[in-house]
Amino acid sequence: MIESNKEQRFTDLVLDQKSTIYAVCYMFATNRADAEDLFQDVLVRLWQGFDTFKEASSAHTWVYRISLNTCLNDKKKRSRREKTIPLDLTVDLYQDTDDPKVEQIRQLHDRIGQLELTDRALVLMWLEGMSYDEIGLVLGISANNVSVRLVRVKEKLIKMLR
Repeated sequence: MIESNKEQRFTDLVLDQKSTIYAVCYMFATNRADAEDLFQDVLVRLWQGFDTFKEASSAHTWVYRISLNTCLNDKKKRSRREKTIPLDLTVDLYQDTDDPKVEQIRQLHDRIGQLELTDRALVLMWLEGMSYDEIGLVLGISANNVSVRLVRVKEKLIKMLR
């Protein structure tokens, strides 16, 4: 009975936070299949750490931190592997369309993808509407440092536009 209660609480947590998990995974993936693989890896990590979650921080912050660390670790592992040529080079970003807004989103996604991993994570959390305090908790830095780094990242993105 206790185990099924744990499973239900975990299921509720995942259902509540799935868009956050997917957003983080998508930002670090090169295609849909990679995003889905990362999503599964995050779920495994969340389940492994579920008993140790003491709710000292919000569930959102805890899930974000696990998701981000899983994606960053995966990215580091992939960079150490021998380089291969991917079979599928297309990214299905909100499906193909001629809508100018979708094109702007694609361009922004491409620019953000050129940032360093921690800067990419910082921008993603900011775009998700997280407070500087929450972002700081996830990254392990102060809210003031978040503010400074965001200014620098915005400057980098503006330079890329030119």
